[in-house]
Amino acid sequence: MYFWKKNTLNERSVRIQRALSENVNFSHDTSLGYPASKLDGKVFNEEASFLKDAPILQTYVANPNHIGCHTYGDSEKAFKGTQEIEREVLNVLAVDVFKAEINSFDGYIATGGTEANIQAIWMYRNYFVNNFDAKPEEIVIIASEDTHYSIPKAANLLMLDWLKIPVSFDKRLIDVSVLEKKIVAAQTQGKKYFIVVSNMGTTMFGAVENPDDYTQVLEKYKLHYKLHIDAAYGGFVYPFSNKESTINFENPKISSITIDAHKMLQAPYGTGVFICRKGLIENVLTKEAEYVEGMDLTLCGSRSGANAVAVWMILFTYGPFGWCEKIRVLQMRTEWLCEQLEALNVHYFREPFMNIVTIEAQNITADLVRKFDLVPQKHDGNNQWYKIVIMDHVEVDHLFTFITALKTTLQKNIEAVNL
Repeated sequence: MYFWKKNTLNERSVRIQRALSENVNFSHDTSLGYPASKLDGKVFNEEASFLKDAPILQTYVANPNHIGCHTYGDSEKAFKGTQEIEREVLNVLAVDVFKAEINSFDGYIATGGTEANIQAIWMYRNYFVNNFDAKPEEIVIIASEDTHYSIPKAANLLMLDWLKIPVSFDKRLIDVSVLEKKIVAAQTQGKKYFIVVSNMGTTMFGAVENPDDYTQVLEKYKLHYKLHIDAAYGGFVYPFSNKESTINFENPKISSITIDAHKMLQAPYGTGVFICRKGLIENVLTKEAEYVEGMDLTLCGSRSGANAVAVWMILFTYGPFGWCEKIRVLQMRTEWLCEQLEALNVHYFREPFMNIVTIEAQNITADLVRKFDLVPQKHDGNNQWYKIVIMDHVEVDHLFTFITALKTTLQKNIEAVNL
């Protein structure tokens, strides 16, 4: 680990206070040019006594704007203190977690995984246009049918086609033979440039796709592509539970990664992360943002610096070993649940290194859904699966209660069949 360590409460507080002191202070400084200020003092009392022990809440009240991308060029000097906090977060995630070389990446704290995924596809579309004079109709997105809805949303916004690759029902693996057929067909329809989205933890199943399944076919036909990893869910789980993972920046074919901090990391909602290799993000430089120092390379523009501080606080509270320990506990709970389901002969899917267990719908009654807030794959009446996510608040006692209720339900079904 180059950047990630565990800090004491005092060390964390001192670091955030120093960052805030390096920002413009709208309460005391003469700052006339920014269309911004601290949170409204009539509503949010900055003198409240509890704030002195709450660095994140202090940051929310101070209201720093992290507009722009602070790994590339200049940034708004008024918020340089908390911008440095954001860079420290990105160093931990890019270098220590996803094994990028130091200073080899760009990125920013986004509003979530949806924005980060759209940012990636927008960036690659422009990359192909800028470097190959590609026409939009020559560019296509490839992603599995289990991919997050942000991908079809990006296709709609950017007016790109999406090749939806089917997956197997039991294993949730992409059908490589269908993938190849779709790529060949796309070529005949004039597609020349491919934006690949491979999942590290699909939303419903937690399935981890092998990016090589995509790239081997594309390279077989000598096609231009860029590979993005959607690790919005799995990014804070899989690299820690699977020490042999090669889905990181040591793989030269991977150009960008999305992570969500408001899922497993339990940061405030509206906190995602986008990271890409150097030499790519400038394809989405908005030159018209001339009043922004350093201009803007992000989809959202203005964004709260407090979210970056929240992620920093979490990472440096746990440190790498504390985080690994937390993930190991969640894995043990997940394995316990799987063992109980197997004892009941209940069919389920679980990626071995993830903490999502998805149960075939035929085993789940409406009463179980209501009682345990189970999430269906589909809400349209054609649902085939329900998922359980082993988050930090889900303890074995909760899982035991569920298993007991499921066992009772299954027994009643057997008795009803025997009548």
